[in-house]
Amino acid sequence: MNALTFAVTFDYRCPFARNVHEHLVTAMEGGADWEVEYLPFSLTQSHVEEGEEPVWDRADKTPDLIAIEAGLVVRDLFPERFPDVHIALFAARHDQGQDLRQQAVIGEVLEANGVGADDVFAAIAEGWPRQAFRKAHEAAVNDHQVFGVPTFISGEASAFVRIMTRPEGDGERARTTIESILELLLGHPEINEFKHTSISR
Repeated sequence: MNALTFAVTFDYRCPFARNVHEHLVTAMEGGADWEVEYLPFSLTQSHVEEGEEPVWDRADKTPDLIAIEAGLVVRDLFPERFPDVHIALFAARHDQGQDLRQQAVIGEVLEANGVGADDVFAAIAEGWPRQAFRKAHEAAVNDHQVFGVPTFISGEASAFVRIMTRPEGDGERARTTIESILELLLGHPEINEFKHTSISR
């Protein structure tokens, strides 16, 4: 498979999103010829009850959104640094057990990966990252009925996927893992659900 174009949702809170996005970044660093859009999705918003105020409009929910907003700023303004920052934010949450609701934690990740934290937080204060986040989340829900992360989207096809493994720096393993998912997504639309009943250890 070459020159594939697809999108994958993320929220830094999800360990399965961490696994998939590590595979994506590792594969692309290893030469995978893909056009990938990294789509923000709020697990906090996905659990809001009907009729409740959305998280985008609630000041008390800002801490739940700020890490993803920081990721969006880096994605859009510092794209050459995005892969490292993206994976480092996942690592801070899942490998190091840090709280990504804390601005100081996010700032340390940004600075450690070559991005000025003050620049990122200034952009967040302008408001456009929140607007972009909301637009992407709502489009995913309205257009593809996305309910979680990671969800792969290509054209009209979309699928929620859980990968149990991490690439451990192996670009070929990462590439074949992602391409296996895309083969199911695009080549076998008749398969609606496929889930192992037990997990190999």
